[in-house]
Amino acid sequence: MKKDPELESALSRNRRWIVNNQIKNIILRYPNHVVPVRFLQKKFKTLDLQGKALNWLKKYPCCFEVFLEKDEYHCQLTKRMVALVEEEEAVKDVQEPVMAQRLAKLLMMSRDKRLNVTKLNELKRNFGFPDDYLLRVVPNYNHLFRAVNHTGRRSSMEIELTSWNHAFATSAVERVAQEGGHEPRFSFSLPENWAKSWERFQEFNSTPYISPYLELKESVDMDKRTVGLVHELLSLSLWKKASIVKLGHFRREFCLPEKLNALLLKHPGIFYVSNRYQIYTVLLREAYNGSELIEKDPLVAVKEKFGELMQEGLHEYNRRHHLLNLEKKRKKGMAAAIRAEKRRKGNGEDLEEGEDQVGGGDLGGIFDPEERKRFYRVLFDENTP
Repeated sequence: MKKDPELESALSRNRRWIVNNQIKNIILRYPNHVVPVRFLQKKFKTLDLQGKALNWLKKYPCCFEVFLEKDEYHCQLTKRMVALVEEEEAVKDVQEPVMAQRLAKLLMMSRDKRLNVTKLNELKRNFGFPDDYLLRVVPNYNHLFRAVNHTGRRSSMEIELTSWNHAFATSAVERVAQEGGHEPRFSFSLPENWAKSWERFQEFNSTPYISPYLELKESVDMDKRTVGLVHELLSLSLWKKASIVKLGHFRREFCLPEKLNALLLKHPGIFYVSNRYQIYTVLLREAYNGSELIEKDPLVAVKEKFGELMQEGLHEYNRRHHLLNLEKKRKKGMAAAIRAEKRRKGNGEDLEEGEDQVGGGDLGGIFDPEERKRFYRVLFDENTP
């Protein structure tokens, strides 16, 4: 797939946010919300980062406060970050009904109307679910779903749909169609000069749309259903994107093809597939205008404030680093000039015969107070010996 610079930029920006959000969560889980930097260093591999944790943290001074205590560096959140954390928690409380609806819709699209909790945890942040959603959301909506464990093993815990809500069984594609008064169909977000892609898309779009909430039948066009299902999954996510590998973990639950990546690449007008950071990610093209999301969930709005704080800190770090480099270069240039002057004055044979060498080869000469007085006496007083 041809690279889209703006969507690649969105992925790059989100990547930095994801890493710093994970660091933030590690700090919040640590006693007193103060964590040794050496502990974060051990976590760097799981964050897919290289280099020194201390250097990374110093790049974001508006987010992380680093200090030295008992000969060891520690890290905590800045006051502005703590305020954002509190704002995010307040938004999560208000958004709880929306989270419950998203979870119910995911269960309604699954084959057996239940999903494994361990697998769901891999995508919980994509859908805006809090870390404690099993305690915060699930018990409060037992008319929609419940947690079950038929084997007793922790890895076997599942969330099961308890009732079907017809109001939830409308996909994003169908909602747009209802608002526009036309039949459900996918939108194409590529320039018209992509002639072959346009032709393939129009042929694909000419057949009836298959809602991912319909009961799966053997006669169903599976490619059409899969495209509709992935479209709906991305529409439910906060950033309208997801890791293809993680989606593949739900192959059985959502009846996804083994080569999901290959299928998505066949529809460049609907999906954008990137391999940035050696991780295959799929984005919903229609959800973006350039590198910016068109519709932003309230949680995204709060998280973007976090991103702005990151950028502010990074800008401050880069500016300070730039000024420091300029100062180093200035001092280096002055030192080089002084050394050159010393060599010139100390090398008498290079001077023309009879040329005065006031002060010799050091930095004395007329710059010495006593020598300066004698110099002016000789210059202005003819009787001075």
